[in-house]
Amino acid sequence: MDDEAVIARRREAMTGGTSGTGGTGGTPPRRSRGRLADEVYDTLLGQMMSLRIEPGSRVTIDVLARELGVSQTPIRDALNRMEAEGLVVRVPHAGYRIPPQITRHRFEDMLEVRLLLEPAAARRSAERASSEQVAGMRRMLEDMEELEGGKGPMAYGAFGLRDAAFHDLVALSAENQVIREALARLHTHVHLFRLHRDAQVTHLAMAEHEEVLAAIAARDPDAAAYAMRRHILRSGERFRRLFDEAEGADGKAMEA
Repeated sequence: MDDEAVIARRREAMTGGTSGTGGTGGTPPRRSRGRLADEVYDTLLGQMMSLRIEPGSRVTIDVLARELGVSQTPIRDALNRMEAEGLVVRVPHAGYRIPPQITRHRFEDMLEVRLLLEPAAARRSAERASSEQVAGMRRMLEDMEELEGGKGPMAYGAFGLRDAAFHDLVALSAENQVIREALARLHTHVHLFRLHRDAQVTHLAMAEHEEVLAAIAARDPDAAAYAMRRHILRSGERFRRLFDEAEGADGKAMEA
């Protein structure tokens, strides 16, 4: 499944709408500038999470326009948005640069904030989510299951987009816009999925997401909050080991 299909399915689950052709003639509607910029934005996020665009690398508008087959305008709009969100850095007269990997300190700070906000969001979701929103979360997990264990960086990036979308759906159904906006600004999944490609991460995350959704669908706020907290803690342990391994490798290199 290509990036645009990923984006379409993600939005369909989040809005409850359809992402297919418009009208009755089967001809895709002309995409607006804003929609196209959103698609470029999500495509670039997927490439960052899959490490197709590596940390520290340089990206330019004209190159991206040629690669994605679109004009420079939506590329520029998407990169401006990413710059405002801290996902890229503008380099004067040289385009944009992808920031380096997050530090361990930043990772621990993000984990602390997630533990404060996401269990609360899951609790409220169990109390407030509509049946349509629960069904949207289920479709998202089904999409993720199709990609679980998939080979290649783009499959991993597509899984990461769905992972982020699932957590956003939980926050959306909690009906607390402040929590949702705060979590969105962290861009947790972008940073974490850039750390390492590991099939075990996707497999374990799937089982934990199922527990969260089961509690929400059962309208059990305590169980939903507990399942989300356990998921975040376990995710933290998995990614914390990556920092341990990197620090160990750096120490051996210095001794050599």
